[in-house]
This record gives sequence, structure tokens and C-alpha cells, in this order.
Amino acid sequence: MKKILIAAAVVAVGAGGYWFNQQSEEGVSQSNEVLASVPADTPIFSGQLKPFPIKSYINSMSQSYKTYPKEMFAELEQSDDAKAKFFVSLSKAYMDSLDSGQKFVTTFGLADDIKSYFYTLGLLPVLKLDVQKPEAIWALLDKAEKDSGFSHQMKTLKGLSYRSYTLTDAGDAEPIELLVSQQNGLLTITLNASMLAEETLETALGINPVTPSLADSKVLQDIIKAHGFSNEAVGFVNHQELVKAITTQDGNLLARQVTAIFAQVGEDPLLELRTPECHSEFTAIAANWPRTVFGLNSVSIEDNESSLDFSTVIESKNQTFLNALKSMRGFIPEYVKNSRDTVFSMGLGIELNQLVPALTAVWDEMLQPQYQCQVLQEFQQEMSGQSPAMLGMFTGMANGVHGISAALIDYKFTEQAPGAQGEPSLESVDAIVSLSADNPSILFNMVKPFAPELANIKLPQDGSPIDLSHLLPLPPEYGISPKLALKGKHLVLYTGDKAEIVANKLADEKVDNNGLYSVYLDYSKVFAPIFSLAEMTGEPLPEEFSMMKDYNMQVQMGLDINDQGIVFDSYMNNKAAPGGE
Repeated sequence: MKKILIAAAVVAVGAGGYWFNQQSEEGVSQSNEVLASVPADTPIFSGQLKPFPIKSYINSMSQSYKTYPKEMFAELEQSDDAKAKFFVSLSKAYMDSLDSGQKFVTTFGLADDIKSYFYTLGLLPVLKLDVQKPEAIWALLDKAEKDSGFSHQMKTLKGLSYRSYTLTDAGDAEPIELLVSQQNGLLTITLNASMLAEETLETALGINPVTPSLADSKVLQDIIKAHGFSNEAVGFVNHQELVKAITTQDGNLLARQVTAIFAQVGEDPLLELRTPECHSEFTAIAANWPRTVFGLNSVSIEDNESSLDFSTVIESKNQTFLNALKSMRGFIPEYVKNSRDTVFSMGLGIELNQLVPALTAVWDEMLQPQYQCQVLQEFQQEMSGQSPAMLGMFTGMANGVHGISAALIDYKFTEQAPGAQGEPSLESVDAIVSLSADNPSILFNMVKPFAPELANIKLPQDGSPIDLSHLLPLPPEYGISPKLALKGKHLVLYTGDKAEIVANKLADEKVDNNGLYSVYLDYSKVFAPIFSLAEMTGEPLPEEFSMMKDYNMQVQMGLDINDQGIVFDSYMNNKAAPGGE
């Protein structure tokens, strides 16, 4: 069943994905029928508010990303479960449609550019997206029914007809239905259960608008303005509404639905949280951490290439907490933070002098309130038995450190010379590791007593490298010749000419506090030498690995702190294989 769920999730993401996108205040404020049906206090929302070029996006994906192992659905296809076969049919149709952007939009009856929305009405998930040819959706579902023997019922609610698929087994006390409706070019996919009020279903199907709605409020505009997101899409998780659901029985729609479920079960596992004290104190915490929001910083979609730069922010109004975390920010060098020229790079920026004081400030802030809620009291008791001050024992020797980073810049294999014996070998490696500190030479001298082989090494202060090959007696055919050097405020260990260029640039790079963490990976550069090696040896690669041959994708992720909260940055770039649509 896991594969079915994964495939169904892929369908949802593919149809409604790209909820990260740009958005101007003007674009958000335009009231439309979808936002008018979304309550302003919805716990979860993500919306594509300007048309997204789904056809071009599919074309820009590498063929490897669109391919799936033939045996992926084999086990489920042999199942006697009609529901499983139904979702297998839909999932295969989705995977097969990824061959090209045109096939994708034709299969699902979409326009080349679409809007999509996902949100919840309490527990009830709702997915909506633009459809240009409704008949394509019905044909797709009809085929899945024919393939599986799983059928629907036609139902009507206030004049709106929709398909209902019962997901639970016959005789289950609480049947759950999958609903599919189309109206005025808008496809709606949602669920229904007997515990849900009819007016909730009416809202989900777009029959009745709500007040106040997201169309009425300025929630989306405020998010975009506060975080500088661009003007096509935005999303959020509302922590304050989630807290109401956990700590009250009827504080919002989600709370009422959860209470109804517990009533049917005959037990309320949230009872100890649903006290006046817990409600008041958790509400105060949620006011300091109101939402997690996400949106695009930039986007570029063409048939042969797509790029997305988006951020997720855990918002915080607790300046004591934020200031403590910001004081920990360290240095991440340019070759990690902004480079697109490496196979893999990673940087950890930590101001070690501030690590213990910052964590202590956070600790004290969490222990300071005198909570009456038993759950929070127990949490504080566990925290009070520990202290981050103990970390000082381990960080004291590394005072002045601002960060450590590493990168694999390039690597390649070579065939043996004609007549030579043996297998292809590693021809060259370009890699670098750097430690950034106020005085890296002092740190190096402090390490010497723990590494006797370094005892006689004296680092030139002019940045000249020392060859460490004698300390690492690697075979010459590996192409690794490690060198150690001081480059300004950086202690650098590297091998290879390309790495030496990066190391030399570090000498002029100013050490400032610019982040906490960054990692970058170029899939094409990872796999290209491996496929080259396979060709040299003649060894066949597993099918799963061969599927990655034209996988041309670059990914970068980062973690930082700003005045708005904790920020997770992500960048993705896809390139279609040459000769694709």
C-alpha cells in the first residue's frame, strides 16, 4: 500500500505542485471563487495564484525523472483489492503522461498554464486546479474503473453533481469517500465522512463562500510583504489554529472535528492539554511562533530548463530567541554559498565563541515562564536537568572558529594505457576543506600535540602550500596530492589544480557572519564519471542506476536566521536532455 500512497502523493504534487511561486500584492488581492471558499483561519493553505506553465515545466524535466521501474506497480497489479488497482491505474497514467508536457496536459485536460490550490477545512483536505477539458478527467477515471472494477456513485448536493468513491471497506462504521467534481473549469478533489457537517462539504465543493475568507483578509499580502516573496504563489501552516485544535474542544472547525472523532472512539488523548491553563500557555507560545510560511524568491520556466528559488520561514516574534540564534551565525565561503561549479559542497557556519552563550540564552528563555500546564511543567523539568554550559568544555579549544566547509569540485576516471594491466583508475580529484577562524595558525599548532605526524610542520604565513603526500602515502594513480596552506583567515587542505584556484581566492575573502548551513549537489556531475567508468569497464549498471544517466539537476539548501524567524532556503534547477521536446 506504501507504493500506492507514494504514487497518489506524486499525482497530487504533480497536479497541484509548484505552490511556491511569485506574487504581487495586486495579484493576491484579486478576489476569486477559490479564495472566497477558504476560511481566513484555515490551518493549512498553499496556492498558485498566477498561472503556472505546467507544460513547459514537464518538458524541462530530465527523462530520468519521468521514468519509473516497470516492476514498481507489479505487486499491486496482482492484488485482489479493486481500490488498489484503481489507484495503480491512475498512478501509471500520471507516470506515463510525464513523457512530454503536451502528453501531460492532454491526459489531464489541462491548459498549458494552470492555477492550483491546496488547503484544509479543519481536517478535510481540498485540492483544486484549473481544467480546460473536463471530459479528459472523466475519461481517465472511467479507464481506471474499467481496469480495476472499482466504481463510483453519482451524488448531488444543492444542484452540483459529483463522483463519490468509497475508500473504506463495506461494513465499516465510518465510511470515507473520495469526491471528484468539476464546475466552471475548476476540478475539486476532496474527502467526505459522516462526522463532517454538510455545510463543510458545501464549502469544500465551492457551493457556499465563507466569511471571513482569504479573499477578504490580507493574510496572503502580509506574508508576501513581510518575507519579500515574489508574486505568483504562497503558502502557510497556521500554528495558532493548530494550538486551538489541540487545547480546546470547539475553538475552531478543526477542534470540533477532532472532538467528534474522539467522541466516537470514546477517548480523548488530548484531555490533559485541553485545560484552561494549557490553552492559555500554549496560545502564548503560538503567538510567539505564529506560522510557517513558504514562497518563491524567483522562478524561471522554459521548455529546456526550469529554476526555482524558494524559502520556508518558521516565523518568530521572540526576539530574545532570534537574537541568540543570530549570534551563532558563522561564515560560509563563496565556493559553498554561491558556487555552481562543484560536484558537491557543504558549509557549516558557527561562531563558536557565541555557541554556548547563545544556547544558554535560549535555554533560559524556555525555562523562564512559570507554567501551570502539567505538560509544559514536565518539559521544563527535563530541560532543567541539563545545561548547554557543558558544551564549553568541548568548544573552549576552538575559540575563534567561524565555520568549516568542504567541496568536491571535480573527479574523473581514466582507462589504463594500451597494454597496461589492471582496471581503469581514478585519474584526478579536485577537492578542498577549509577551516575559517580568527587565527587559524594558532588552532593548527594546538592540534599538533594530538597528531605527532604534524609536529615538524610549520605553516608559512605567506600562504605557500605544504605538500602532505608523505603523510598520506596514496598510490600515484589515484591522482591525489594533498596540500595544506594558510590563506588569510582560512586553514585550507586541498588537492588538484581547480581546488588550488579556489583556495587562493579564499585568501581575499572576508570572514563575516553570513549563515548557518549550506549544501549543494549537482547530480549530473556526480553521475557522469561513474557512467564513464562503467563504459570503460564494460560492466552493466543496475536499471535503477542507468535511469539516472541524463539526470541533470542541481539542488542547494541552506539554513539561516533573520529578523522574521528561522529560514530554510532551497534552489532547484532542472535541464531537459538534449533533443527533448
